[in-house]
Amino acid sequence: MKNSLLAFATILLLGIVAVYFITKEQEKRRILPVINPNGVNKALVDSSLQQKGIGHTISNFTLINQNGDTVTEAIIKDKIVIADFFFTSCPSICPKMSNQLQRIQTKFIDNDKVIILSHTVWPERDSVPVLNDYASQYGAVPQKWQFLTGNKVHLYDLARKSYLVAPSLKDTNFTHGSENDFVHTENIVLVDSKKRIRGYYDGTDSTEINELILDIEALLK
Repeated sequence: MKNSLLAFATILLLGIVAVYFITKEQEKRRILPVINPNGVNKALVDSSLQQKGIGHTISNFTLINQNGDTVTEAIIKDKIVIADFFFTSCPSICPKMSNQLQRIQTKFIDNDKVIILSHTVWPERDSVPVLNDYASQYGAVPQKWQFLTGNKVHLYDLARKSYLVAPSLKDTNFTHGSENDFVHTENIVLVDSKKRIRGYYDGTDSTEINELILDIEALLK
């Protein structure tokens, strides 16, 4: 009887050890897809890009951050980017997304290879002072979390042609501040250090943000 119990305990222990090492190995091998326009819902992709299946990257940009500084693509050079599109007076999904992005900032606050870019979709209203106040509400550290405004067409092109998150303006009943806002999306985009899209996550779902954190860590490795 003792021998049987010992054998069972040994097998159980070996099983636990095996599962532990398999899990660790899977974490090490966490592989993320490289996402191109032809792998995304066509409604969210500019018609000129819908057939593109290789080589898609985030395009160059010139925007203004919450401190009034000009920001270009140089700020994301060799960095992992977490990007979203929002507006400060949004009463529904945007505060939830900002809370989750605050989690990411806290997690990677000491890692200068990770940066968060929050783009306003209502630049007429979200001026630099407004963005600065909003950033302060969430304890945003400017070097880590940039709130960006600029030319509306430029912002829209980034959403639709770079990050692939925006339906066409002509296909929506567009009203600023309403649920029909043209990039009123819960999607948070993960971009690697080569400016390639590696994932989309529901920014209102803490479970998906947990996955995003794991994916950021995988890219950092």
